Parts: sequence; C-alpha cells; structure tokens
Amino acid sequence: MKVLFADRMKNMKSSRIRELLKLTEQPDIISFAGGLPAAEHFPVEEMKEVSLKVLNEKGAQALQYATTEGYPPLRQIIAQRMSRDGIKITIDDLLILSGSQQGLDFAGKLFLNPGDKVICESPTYLGAINAFNAYQPQFIEVAMDEEGMKMDELEKTLAAHSDSKIIYTIPDFQNPTGRTMSLERRKKLVELATKYNIPIVEDNPYGELRFIGEKLPSLKSFDTAGIVIYLGTFSKTFCPGLRIGWVAASPEILQKFIIVKQSSDLHTSPTVQMQAAEFMQKYELDQHIEKIKATYRKRRQVMMETMEKEFPASCRFTRPEGGLFTWVQLPEGMDSSLILQKALEKKVAFVPGIDFFPNTALTNYFRLNYSCSTEEEIVEGIKRLA
Repeated sequence: MKVLFADRMKNMKSSRIRELLKLTEQPDIISFAGGLPAAEHFPVEEMKEVSLKVLNEKGAQALQYATTEGYPPLRQIIAQRMSRDGIKITIDDLLILSGSQQGLDFAGKLFLNPGDKVICESPTYLGAINAFNAYQPQFIEVAMDEEGMKMDELEKTLAAHSDSKIIYTIPDFQNPTGRTMSLERRKKLVELATKYNIPIVEDNPYGELRFIGEKLPSLKSFDTAGIVIYLGTFSKTFCPGLRIGWVAASPEILQKFIIVKQSSDLHTSPTVQMQAAEFMQKYELDQHIEKIKATYRKRRQVMMETMEKEFPASCRFTRPEGGLFTWVQLPEGMDSSLILQKALEKKVAFVPGIDFFPNTALTNYFRLNYSCSTEEEIVEGIKRLA
C-alpha cells in the first residue's frame, strides 16, 4: 500500500541527536552527544513528597482537565522569576507549554507559510530547524563570532530580506556553540527587529546556568514594542521529564499561542504543573540551580583542560561561560561525521556539526556536551577522541 503524506514531510528528518541517544543508552558508551542534565541532581525524594501532597490535597483538580493558560500558582512563580531579570510581566503574559520545544513548533505554525523566511544564527539549534521545517520556510543564516550574531551582518540581511517573518536566536550559551551574545548586540538586535517590525523568538533554556561572569539581561527586557517572544523552560534547571516550558509575549501574540495550544493538546498536564509549583513553594529552586551549576562548572573545566592538553593544536573550541556545550572546529577538509564513525568504535559519541546549519554544509565542526558525564568519563572520552 502506498501512503500519500503531506508535502511538509519531505523537509522533516529524524533528529540525529535522538538517534544517537538510542545508541548511547549502551552502558559502555561515553556520550557527549545529548544536552542531558545531570540525572544525579534530580530531586527524586522531594518530588515523591510533593507528588503525594498534590494527590492527597488536590487530587481531583490535578487529574481533571484544566485551563489552557496553565496553573496560576506556577505562572505566578515564573512571572516573579522573570521580573527579577528586569522583565515587566504578569501571569496574564504567560502560557505554560509542554516543553519549550512546543513553543518552537507553535511559532512556526503561527508565523510561517511555505517559502517564508526565518533569520537565524549560523549555526543554530537543530531542534528549531526541525520544528520550523514542518512549515517549509527558507532559512537565512547570519554569521556569528565570540559575541554572538554579528549585527552588521544582520543589518545587511534585514535590508535584503525585510519580508522575513521571524528572527530566531539563543542569546545565552547558544546551542550548539556555547557562545553568549554581548550586551551591545542584544540592544541592537531588539532595535533592528523593532525597526523592521519582525518578531524575535528568544529561546532561553540555559540562561540560568551561568558559572563565569555577570548575567546579561534578556532581549525581552529591552522590548518596548512587544516584538520579543520569550521561550523558557525548566528542563535544564529542574526536571526535563516533566516537560514544562512557557512562552511570554505581548497580548496579541500570546492569544494566538493560546489558540494554537488549544487545538494541539488543550493544555499541559495539570498534575505536573501542580507538582512543580508545590516543589518551588516548599523548596528553594535557586539552591537547586546553584548545586547543578557547581557540577557543570567542574565538568566544563575538566573538558576544557583535557582538550587543551590532548587535542591537536589545529583544533579550536569555544570556552562557554555557562550552559551545556562547547563547539569544536576542525581543520578544513575534515569531516566530523566520518570521525564519529571511528569514535563510536572507541565507544565515544558526539554530534556532528553539519546538522546545525540549515543551508550550508560545513562538515568540520562538532558539538560536545559536558553536563551528563562524570569528570573521569570526560577525561577518558576526550583522550579517546584526541
């Protein structure tokens, strides 16, 4: 039987990262592939306690259908946390999502017709490329350096493609490069987007995971025109299995997200929303974040030191001030996909860089994750790669 699929399926591919994660479930594989948090820091016992409390005290509400916007106490917690970063926000400006990845899919559904243009960093997050690809856009890549997206390049791009529908960016500890956009460029990006009236999708899964230097304000904090759509998540700072993310946007845009959410899955699980809110009301989330940051800081340092010692001098890599990733550049002509084949024979995994470029086929890059391997595994894995 021949099944006829929608044209959009031609652009949709299985995520190489998800496929690699299947392979790296083997216990003898040292995996630098996924963006997985350190599982040993999941608050299992605390979550047992709050889950029982929620079911004992609010069981019927937790197991019933709920409003699309999300559980008000959880939205209040998120609004308070965002307000600390200079973002003027109330719970009415927030919609709870089933992970911020859902926000990327919804942004594509809201803004993109076939052939519409998405401006993004080069390279950019593979999950965003896959989410937007369902809506058959054109990607316009803007080069980066150590301070993030180059604003002179963006200005030229906007002048040439003023009909672009969205600008997608990860300002803090970007995936895959680990780079952070400078303060001046953040202000300039919002200024340019406002001038051309093009919404910015600010994806911020890693912003609270800074271990070096001062925290920078989000793009949303500079937004006076309602042009920035902020995507947040607890997946990297709390428990990814709960699948709790959120979108903060102007009333006009947020209402469209709510309509799309209603048609997609009605609402995010009220049970997990209530469990998360109960945890954050009883325990100090900031203390939990400080604990995981201390672990990631050490693991990052071990990876940097081992790469400096073991890697050939011809290899370059980024030195992130936070987040989960570093980005390795090989000499031109080398293909990281071929290196991955050899690395897997040595029981080491990483993600080749080619998948992070929506248009260009640059093969001499790869991404390494340092958050979910022990320090001993990092040293051994980097030695094998070297």
